[in-house]
Amino acid sequence: MARQIPYGKVTSYGAIAKALGAARSARMVGWAMNASHLKEDIPAHRVVNRKGMLTGKHHFDGTNLMQQLLESEGIKVKDSQIVDFEKHFWQPEVQQ
Repeated sequence: MARQIPYGKVTSYGAIAKALGAARSARMVGWAMNASHLKEDIPAHRVVNRKGMLTGKHHFDGTNLMQQLLESEGIKVKDSQIVDFEKHFWQPEVQQ
């Protein structure tokens, strides 16, 4: 599902979990993103917490790689939080 997140958009661990029919499994989504952050075909940097915080940033190489990747897509970050989170939020479709 992370591959579906459009360029310049972000979603949350919980939104992905809910779309997959496991609304209470946001933490598992976080673990999956952690395991895939080095795979170039999975935009794990586009998945943040429900408040727009870059809670997974410490899993990326370098000090601010997650932030740099988001900013390269036009998403502003201040104090490890997405600026205008609602504007950049992408709601995944519920899988059936």
